[in-house]
Amino acid sequence: MLEIGEIELPEPGPTQVLVQVEAAGLNRADCLQRRGFYPAPPGVPADVPGLEIAGVVEAVGAEVQDWAPGDRVMGIVGGGGMAERVITEARELMCVPEGLSLEQAAAIPEVFLTAYDAVVLQGGLRNGESVLFHAVASGIGTAGIQLAAVVGATSVGTSRTADKLARCSSLGLNHAVLIDDGKFADQVLQAVPGGVDVILDTVGAAYLAQNVKVVAKKGRIIVIGLMGGVKGELALGHLLAKRASIRGSVLRSRSPEEKAELTSAFSQEMLGKFETGELRPIIDDVLPMTEIQTAHARMDANETFGKLVLSWVKP
Repeated sequence: MLEIGEIELPEPGPTQVLVQVEAAGLNRADCLQRRGFYPAPPGVPADVPGLEIAGVVEAVGAEVQDWAPGDRVMGIVGGGGMAERVITEARELMCVPEGLSLEQAAAIPEVFLTAYDAVVLQGGLRNGESVLFHAVASGIGTAGIQLAAVVGATSVGTSRTADKLARCSSLGLNHAVLIDDGKFADQVLQAVPGGVDVILDTVGAAYLAQNVKVVAKKGRIIVIGLMGGVKGELALGHLLAKRASIRGSVLRSRSPEEKAELTSAFSQEMLGKFETGELRPIIDDVLPMTEIQTAHARMDANETFGKLVLSWVKP
């Protein structure tokens, strides 16, 4: 179902930018879209995946003042990122930090913006608090570990693979939890006896009951993925007693204004930390775009640690 083809792109509108894409990060959502479970939002190419890009500005709309041809940029897009060129709103782009290649930059936007939005902006994670990341060896998990360290929070992460947990510990993960038979609650509470303040859940229904068990009083559960099912049983009494909250979140379908606000907040607070080394993209592999089928197969098999990046290799 994945093949290289030809598309046509219109000229950028007044507030838009045409970017020559050098590299694009692969995300779980791309695999879901390929399988027909995550359709593109209106106005986005339905048959070209790709939610994050890095490249060079080729042309700008009449009202764009912040970007000029030749600028190195990266950002999230609603889709179509795995084309050689993509049109996006100017306000949704960020500068590529000094010292990073475009392949490295392509591994930043989706996972770091998602983790920052969910954990810091929505979850309100603060210095001295704790945060639990499920599937911690994923792109979002490895980004989250670093963001927690920057905020000054204690990080806890779950995985079904011991080797991946060891690698996460080297990134700064404070407490590694190896999931056994789908259970993690007792280990989390042993690591953080009072429960965790924020939970970033990419699994959904399968972990709902245990999440409620391990969330702290006034804790916040942010659900951003449903790999473990869409319907679960909720112990409302426990939720009420803890005065905890559960919030769902998705980035792709947000309005351009909301995405621009998130991009601006992240740029102001976190972007410079890539230049200081406090934050860095974690890349499993960089593959040529012609090997996109291989990349999808590897992600489907959960073989990766961090991000897979697809690059438009020049002949």
